[in-house]
Amino acid sequence: MLEIKDLEVYYGAIHAVKGISLRVEDGQIVTLIGSNGAGKSTTLHTISGLIKPRSGSILFDGAEIAGTPAHQIVASGLVQVPEGRHVFANMS
Repeated sequence: MLEIKDLEVYYGAIHAVKGISLRVEDGQIVTLIGSNGAGKSTTLHTISGLIKPRSGSILFDGAEIAGTPAHQIVASGLVQVPEGRHVFANMS
């Protein structure tokens, strides 16, 4: 369903994601864990189209989506749901 191959992401000269590869099959639950600054959010933002990778590929249902605008990725059915602390701050 989702395959990432040799993903490289930079913020200017800062090499934020260094060659990550992973595969998620239909029905699998996968977690991305690491310390602060390890590139978790950058990886998710790149998959979601919010950041363009310098190199590598992101395949969703067999179609290349690396560098595709976020709204087109969402329209294809791939969305990011952030943790969202304090969404209902006034409720117990």
